[in-house]
Amino acid sequence: MVQDKDHITIKSSNIMYVLVSLATVGFLIACIFLIVHGLKFDSKYSLFYLGGGIIFTPFYLYITLWNLPGLIPGKILLSITPGENGVIKSKKGIVPIKDIRNIDLVRNPLNLINDIVIETFNDQKIKIRTYNLIGDFRYQIIVDQYIYPYMTENAKKVWDRKINLENLRQQANYERQGPTAE
Repeated sequence: MVQDKDHITIKSSNIMYVLVSLATVGFLIACIFLIVHGLKFDSKYSLFYLGGGIIFTPFYLYITLWNLPGLIPGKILLSITPGENGVIKSKKGIVPIKDIRNIDLVRNPLNLINDIVIETFNDQKIKIRTYNLIGDFRYQIIVDQYIYPYMTENAKKVWDRKINLENLRQQANYERQGPTAE
């Protein structure tokens, strides 16, 4: 996350790049390893190795291909301009913070990638792909710190029902600045 006086640019941390890279490419390499050792037939489990490798290789190849665009170093996931006339900018477009009715982190069941889904009062749905580079706590802190103060009262009530500030305080050492909604 890079913060200027005017806007906040949300990027992934290097640790998340390494973890996602190891998970996607590592599982693919493990499947290839299983196939190679299964083809040697030097163990009574060789058929299990071969079967597991053949079954899981297409799945992990699919997941790896979906995650590759997110592994570009320095990729900007979204940009937030806080304030009364604040906006959220992404590759998908620009959303004024005042127009947000609901914001949520949703896992796509087809590619297992988390998307930030923003629903507006104009009945638009904007999905911002995170490539699993933003964790749940980091997402909640970003929304609570930079977007929440400028949302409408109804949107704040919806956000307050979703977020557990006590859990955030214990797990991520985060305290909401300013008054909390009742």
